[in-house]
Amino acid sequence: MSVFTQLTVEQAAAWLETYDLGTVTQLTGISEGVQNSNFFLSSTRGDYVLTVFEQVAPAQVPRYVQLMDHLARLGLPCPAPVANRHCEQVSCLGGKPAVIVSRLAGRSQESPNSAQCAAIGELLARLHLAARSWPEPLQHQRDTAWCSRVAAEIAPFLDDDDARLLHGEVRHQQQRRPADLPRGVIHADLFRDNVLFSGDRVSGVLDFYFAGVDDLLFDLAVTVNDWCSTRDGALDDSRCAALLSAYDARRQLLPAEHAAWPTLLRAAALRFWVSRLQDHHLPRPGELVVRRDPDAYRAILLARIASDGHGSWLTAAGRGS
Repeated sequence: MSVFTQLTVEQAAAWLETYDLGTVTQLTGISEGVQNSNFFLSSTRGDYVLTVFEQVAPAQVPRYVQLMDHLARLGLPCPAPVANRHCEQVSCLGGKPAVIVSRLAGRSQESPNSAQCAAIGELLARLHLAARSWPEPLQHQRDTAWCSRVAAEIAPFLDDDDARLLHGEVRHQQQRRPADLPRGVIHADLFRDNVLFSGDRVSGVLDFYFAGVDDLLFDLAVTVNDWCSTRDGALDDSRCAALLSAYDARRQLLPAEHAAWPTLLRAAALRFWVSRLQDHHLPRPGELVVRRDPDAYRAILLARIASDGHGSWLTAAGRGS
């Protein structure tokens, strides 16, 4: 959640004239995240979040918003999109697609405990199961093919060691990632700053704008890499066990997923190392933009490579064996 498009209260108020949300009282840019322009918006009718889409193709935006609405109607704690008087959930603001959604209670957890990791594991399994009823296919935009393409663009900026690591891992994923794992709609970005908690209970799941169809196990690996990693990139045993056990209790993982777990952990680490390298070396202009440290995911990738072949974290942590 960054700010690339600057927006005044007057501009927001003019846009909101087609909504039944009262008068704008406050507009504040949100500095977290890296993809869209986001604002906390308060009006005489309540508190909301306004998102202006910067990179998502305009034709794709309604599908992401409809997915979020679909999951909210099935009981997941997702922001509810607000339609204007023309029954549109997405409309144009400053020449770009924009949406306004409900602002959920709670706050994100920078240092989650085991109970919160268990809650997020259960939530992710619920999301995967609920999304089965979503009728519209969505392509995952940041798959292995995307990693390969962007790796070629950023390689000239890297030193020799990092370039070798990057190209070696892209080849590993192209050659070793299984093609027969359970697939479905995944969140693809379930990081700590995209989840709100009230105590140890999940009160909000945010930012579905990377969602798409991919291996469900990839989504679990993305989540574990963020929620369960230590400062040096290793996995914390207790948090990992809590998250995996809670997920498995809702959607039991298959033997093929157990076998593929080390490879998918590496795939998830590669995806976010590549995106952070891209943001670092090929940044877009904007204010309040957070550019996350690529070295954090380089360390995670190296840790996952080092642990690959030394037993299944999924078996050891998820089933206690």
